[in-house]
Amino acid sequence: MQKEKAFTAAVVQAGSEVMNKEKGVKKAVRLIEEAGKQHAKVIVFPEAFIPAYPRGMSFGAVVGSRSNEGRKDFFQYWNNSITVPGPETAEIGEAAQKAKAYVVIGVIEKDNRSSQGTLYCTALFFGPDGELLGKHRKLKPTGSERLIWGEGDGSTLPVFDTPYGRIGSLICWENYMPLARAAMYEKGIQIYVAPTADARDTWFATMQHIAVEGRCFVLSCNQYSTKDMYPEEITSRKEFEHLPHELTRGGSCIVDPLGNFIVEPVFGKEEILYADINLDKIAEAQFDFDVVGHYSRPDVFQLIVNEQEQRNTIWK
Repeated sequence: MQKEKAFTAAVVQAGSEVMNKEKGVKKAVRLIEEAGKQHAKVIVFPEAFIPAYPRGMSFGAVVGSRSNEGRKDFFQYWNNSITVPGPETAEIGEAAQKAKAYVVIGVIEKDNRSSQGTLYCTALFFGPDGELLGKHRKLKPTGSERLIWGEGDGSTLPVFDTPYGRIGSLICWENYMPLARAAMYEKGIQIYVAPTADARDTWFATMQHIAVEGRCFVLSCNQYSTKDMYPEEITSRKEFEHLPHELTRGGSCIVDPLGNFIVEPVFGKEEILYADINLDKIAEAQFDFDVVGHYSRPDVFQLIVNEQEQRNTIWK
């Protein structure tokens, strides 16, 4: 595969069309088109962009009980999540094809093969031919996310070899899992995509650390969202009264393999961040530190990754 050492990457900082997958797909398509017009070859969206990262919603749950109103909120969330593949992925793939770009986008996924109710926080990968290349399901939902999302397994930990480097992703606080990062490094990741819902100052130090540790480019993507993006009809709307108008301040950024910001964190608005990427910078950075090369000690440390799909039943 012929490598394009220099290209443009785009990180899309935007808010979801909350609880509306049709509008969410249309917004994603429009933003892919916009980034494509700027000749971006890798386009990245935030965690749970379709149909939403439901910040501030309790779904009527406390320890020991769930409310009927909360169940209605969950049904609306479930009903606006997507199957993979499905009609929504076909639309996004068509947009990627028109833009001639690789697209990584966060969605909430329904798995209709067996369980009808479990949702997964998933990153989808599309190629410039419109093909759905694969997906990564979040391994460990954080805190109250465990109420609404199931756990992925090691069968969806891909790193794709592309003309623009090896592209892979860990979602939000998976990036605090040292062994998950090590698995990505071992697969030779060069374009490390980190969709997130975390906009705290500590997150940016993490992105710089990963870039230095993995000697890779890090594309971190978060939403910018406000309370008025949420529909009035959700039953937990009253829970928003004490929350600030700005629910997620953004903070998307792009970091080079030596930990320097190519694009510093952007706050307070929707914006597409662009950066010129040169893959030669990776080899330059690995001159004195290559985490899976001359700076590894396989005689001392071994990592075992179970990449088998985990199912309750094995049919023979």
